Amino acid sequence: MSENRDSRPRRRRPLRAAVGLLVLLAVIGYFAVQRASNGGGGAPYCTARMYTGDYDGSSVSYEISPEQAANAATIAAVGVAKGLPDRAVTIALATAMQESALRNLDHGDRDSLGLFQQRPSMGWGTPDQIRDPVYSAGIFYDHLVDVPGYSRLPLTVAAQKVQRSGFPQAYAKHEPDATVLTAAFGGDGTLECGGPEPTGPGDPAKVRSEMVRIFGEDGTHTIPLQTGLGGQTGQAGRDSVVGKNGPEAEVTLVEKANGGEPAMRRSRAMAYWAVANAKELGISRVSFSLRAWIAGQARGQWQQKGGTGAKDGDGDPHNASPGEVRIFMAR
Repeated sequence: MSENRDSRPRRRRPLRAAVGLLVLLAVIGYFAVQRASNGGGGAPYCTARMYTGDYDGSSVSYEISPEQAANAATIAAVGVAKGLPDRAVTIALATAMQESALRNLDHGDRDSLGLFQQRPSMGWGTPDQIRDPVYSAGIFYDHLVDVPGYSRLPLTVAAQKVQRSGFPQAYAKHEPDATVLTAAFGGDGTLECGGPEPTGPGDPAKVRSEMVRIFGEDGTHTIPLQTGLGGQTGQAGRDSVVGKNGPEAEVTLVEKANGGEPAMRRSRAMAYWAVANAKELGISRVSFSLRAWIAGQARGQWQQKGGTGAKDGDGDPHNASPGEVRIFMAR
């Protein structure tokens, strides 16, 4: 018996390993081509970038899925809308990265739910409220600002005073990536999202209502904001904006004049929130600060554009004036 068993041909394990490696490389190559195809119209992905050099353009980046980017953008936008510093946004993002990996979970330990794994039984709100990213981020910040000197505390200490986690040191490992996300959404960084152009029409009324819900409306909150729908704003040259697939609906947001850096910070948060939510909301283009992000083009990167009517922008009716964020959806 043993002699027959020994006389069998040996398995060619090195050959199998080589074949397995080739298959793996082929899969990786396929997804790389998908991401790069169609100028950014392949598989969806988002990259947050924080610039680290003054003049050389050096940066650090953090890559996440569109779902994660949308949730991170909402967390950051709520903090910016409340006028909180970058440190508060970083603490909130690192907490959500640890608790849910930036996914709006419908489950967790005991009755924990949502981005921050907040518990209805502990007074954080109803299950529906907790699963609303705007609400859950808002109530996290409300508890955070009640922590004396939170901005000077180590991130783990500040987060733990809000969360009461059984693993408080776990928050620390997310601080570097949370810092990159904070710079992308509220600082001098950028958010780039590649992936295909929306196949269906977006709903400008929904986009408008979400923006107002996060940032407030003129006269109702501490964040003055004017909003309008394309074709109804009464602004010259904006009633017939046409995109690649036909007429586009538009939501225009204009910060109050002379708002300084706080107003610009809000505008950046609005623009990048729109990019992060483009896949879900059917947004095809965002114009902001002489730049444009166009779904399915330039591998998801922002492109330099002229201001409204500027010669270098060929008078493109999609271009934004200073202080504007213009969001377009194909109808």
